[in-house]
Amino acid sequence: MTLPVAPALAAAPIPLLVLLPTLRAGGSERVLLTLLRHLDRTRFRPLLAVVNGQPPELAADLPDDVPWVDLRCERVARAGPALWRLVRERRPRIVFSTLSHLNLMVAFLRPLMPRGTRFVARESNVLSHSLADERRPALLRLAHRLLYPRFDLIVCQSCAMQDDLCLRFGVRRASTRVIPNPVDLERVRRLADEPIAADPASHSHATVRLVAAGRLAPQKNFAALLDAIALCRDLPLRLDLIGQGPEQDRLHARVAQLGLADRVALQPFTPNPYPWLRRADALLLSSLYEGLPNVVIEALALGTPVVTTPVPAAVEIVQAIPGCVVADDFSPEALARAIRAWFAGPRARIDDAAMATYAAGAVARRYEQALADVAVV
Repeated sequence: MTLPVAPALAAAPIPLLVLLPTLRAGGSERVLLTLLRHLDRTRFRPLLAVVNGQPPELAADLPDDVPWVDLRCERVARAGPALWRLVRERRPRIVFSTLSHLNLMVAFLRPLMPRGTRFVARESNVLSHSLADERRPALLRLAHRLLYPRFDLIVCQSCAMQDDLCLRFGVRRASTRVIPNPVDLERVRRLADEPIAADPASHSHATVRLVAAGRLAPQKNFAALLDAIALCRDLPLRLDLIGQGPEQDRLHARVAQLGLADRVALQPFTPNPYPWLRRADALLLSSLYEGLPNVVIEALALGTPVVTTPVPAAVEIVQAIPGCVVADDFSPEALARAIRAWFAGPRARIDDAAMATYAAGAVARRYEQALADVAVV
């Protein structure tokens, strides 16, 4: 007599602790929350911990079935004891952190954590460039070289970021994986339908609308972008520059100095830039370096072509997409030439299929495989 074979029991979901510094409306925060919305709950049981949960600007974006813990620490540097207690109490199989200052703290604590816990970091920038802007770059470079190899896996958003980590910080290539940031295409397109307070097409001089968005900081090279717009004064262009940051006063002064008040508007930061991106004829990216520029992916997802400086991470995205233009270098003159080349072209909208690689569901499947591989080691 043959006995029936009992069906195999499904493996229990892997406990996953996701760490963020804040719930403010930042790029890395949005990426992780997008990922949490799309992770397969039959494979992972996520818990979010935030170093400082106030103000919880993005709490509404957190899925209802993902609990979150506020460690109530003012700074990442002071969160070590609270994080250690949380890991000892919850016993996640994987601890997944993002942003280099938080990653450093997690790597420092690893020898004190329960054995068997696996550690995954998501790096958000090309470290050799971003650390150069810090107050003590040499010390931070040494800290990364000593501590980053402690991670079981480091997720990079671009090949340029991966090469930088491996060649300059001693991270083994086998301990890295390139996975782009996810874009929740349906959500982005839905938010893009919302009205905006100011009409970017209202200016009498301009028929072609350009947009740039990001933190008003030296990395973004917005001063060079303003100079490039001045060099294109003969073209019917209007630029809306969206953001806030330490260079805000300097950029306002530069607009006045160049006589661009009728062509350039510095718009305040908004948590929903998508209506601006959809209504623009092109996005301008003037950055000196980027890990993976989310704004480029989001603009393309809304059909908006991109004119960019030769940032490797941006070039990886746009190089195969017709209608996008890459400048020769980072100078105002090169940006102006690229803008003119785009202006003289067909100026067609981008086809939806171009962004399939970055769709949140597809990216989440790649993250799931990477996390599952780490969990079974």
